[in-house]
Amino acid sequence: MTPRTQNLLSLGALVVALAITAFPAKAQAMNLKASGEFDVKVAPVADEKFDGASMGRMSLDKQFRGDLAGTSKGEMLTAMTATKGSAGYVAVERFTGTLAGKSGSFMLQHTGTMTRGAPQLTVSVVPDSGTGQLAGLEGRMTIDLSGGKHAYTFEYRIN
Repeated sequence: MTPRTQNLLSLGALVVALAITAFPAKAQAMNLKASGEFDVKVAPVADEKFDGASMGRMSLDKQFRGDLAGTSKGEMLTAMTATKGSAGYVAVERFTGTLAGKSGSFMLQHTGTMTRGAPQLTVSVVPDSGTGQLAGLEGRMTIDLSGGKHAYTFEYRIN
């Protein structure tokens, strides 16, 4: 086998592996839904400005009400660009309380971007982070900021 053929086979195997990872055969549906509101306190920890842009770090302190009842604490990193309405953030928070009457804790990971005012946000349960009666928790959260309040919808399941 020539070195070129070996390289092509290796590249083909890599493409197949990435395709299997990126496109799972069957997406697993979340079958339970929780909703409610939350309050959040954001406190700046660090901020760096340069060339019309900035990077910041903030602490998060939340109080959840509704099907998800409890508190969370976390950290957020932000990136603001010189272009109005374009920014990004990542955050991790640890929730402690109850979900539909089951007690425990779990972590959420946020990834958000805004492109000239168009937002995109993903908030997911960190795999295997559930404790107590929330062990095995999987889920995704959406956040609604309309009406001046923070509301959430949490689609989840517990394995």
